[in-house]
Amino acid sequence: MIFVTVGNMDPFDRLIKAMDEWVGKQATPLEVLAQIGTGSYRPTNLQFVDFLKPEEYRDAFERAEFIVSHAGTGSIITALENDKPMVIMPKRASLGEQRNEHQLATATRFKPSTLIQVAYDVDELYAILNEAAFNTEKKVFQPQAWPPDASLISFIRGFIQAGS
Repeated sequence: MIFVTVGNMDPFDRLIKAMDEWVGKQATPLEVLAQIGTGSYRPTNLQFVDFLKPEEYRDAFERAEFIVSHAGTGSIITALENDKPMVIMPKRASLGEQRNEHQLATATRFKPSTLIQVAYDVDELYAILNEAAFNTEKKVFQPQAWPPDASLISFIRGFIQAGS
């Protein structure tokens, strides 16, 4: 199963529409569950809910083979803590999806991870999904030692302290 989440704050119709279209193009049915939040786009090719209760969210995360998400630190940390491979696509202020480009900064910071792949646009998302779902010879996601390097921990600590 693929679990898609846009977080609890802002909608991310661009990601949900892209996932819906990708699932619709697959020759073999795929189990995909998307938490779409307050978005206005309603998928036709995948199962979706507006929001999940915390225990339902944890269950979806645990059942998923991999996660597709916005570049929210909560989702990223949950994936890393659970050794779940993840594709992140940052919400963009330049596209009216956020108030600033902080998700671009987060995506750039996590790009070196071997457990996280970053898609900056829909074409990159499709390429990563196709590689992960259908190429059994090359592993797109690699196991990652936890915790990551000290600079990443310092970055996250600074991010959290700045918001306090």
